Amino acid sequence: MAQEVSESEAQYVRITWRIYAADVRRVKDLLREQEDEPFVEQRRARNLPPREKPVFKARFWRALIMGLVTTQQPSGPDGKVSRLLRSSPFPLTFNRCNAQDDLRSYAETEIRRAGLRFANRLAEMISTNLEQMNDGLWRQTREVLENVRRARTQQAEKQAAEFIAREYKGFGPKQSRNVLQNLGLTRFEIPLDSRLTKWLNDFGFPVKLSAKGLGDRHYYDFVSAGVQALCEKAGVFPCILDAAIFSSFDRE
Repeated sequence: MAQEVSESEAQYVRITWRIYAADVRRVKDLLREQEDEPFVEQRRARNLPPREKPVFKARFWRALIMGLVTTQQPSGPDGKVSRLLRSSPFPLTFNRCNAQDDLRSYAETEIRRAGLRFANRLAEMISTNLEQMNDGLWRQTREVLENVRRARTQQAEKQAAEFIAREYKGFGPKQSRNVLQNLGLTRFEIPLDSRLTKWLNDFGFPVKLSAKGLGDRHYYDFVSAGVQALCEKAGVFPCILDAAIFSSFDRE
């Protein structure tokens, strides 16, 4: 896998991705190894259904919470984050949060009880985001999500990710795509997390990847374009490659 500069001007450089046959074989080998794993099957069922379901407020809120609490914290199947998200009753549903007189204190208490880091910061983000949703942001959000559901294009997914990162506190390029992926709305735009960046570095991605660099939207888009080009050549949706990589790390 390599990048070529196909056009250069004073203001920008356009990159053309070159994918080699060996790159495609490695991707297909990974997919064959992981195709029957439960996580990959679940991703396929959720993100590649015949018809996506409309996204309602409570479901979006839960995905938003998931996006926040997984930031900078281990989120493996047996970790504290997963235990919180599997808890019944889930303490941070939209209705529970909306019913609180002091949501920030309530959220901080529940996050600390779950043993997660950054409880004060996360609680502030949760409180701010709910207030903004109730002040009209949900109406805009619903329109954006509905556009993704109907269009099923990479461009619509990217626009939705940029909207979430811009309008919701605590969300960058990765976290916003995490929300959309958890909602089953993304096929092309995936969260580039530590597992995927490690796999890409081992794979021989032409640029050494770091979590710090991926916080920049333009750098993130550059790397994402390379992943999408690789997936297109391999005949697989990026959301499935992401699931296969995630599953392979958890098995290890």
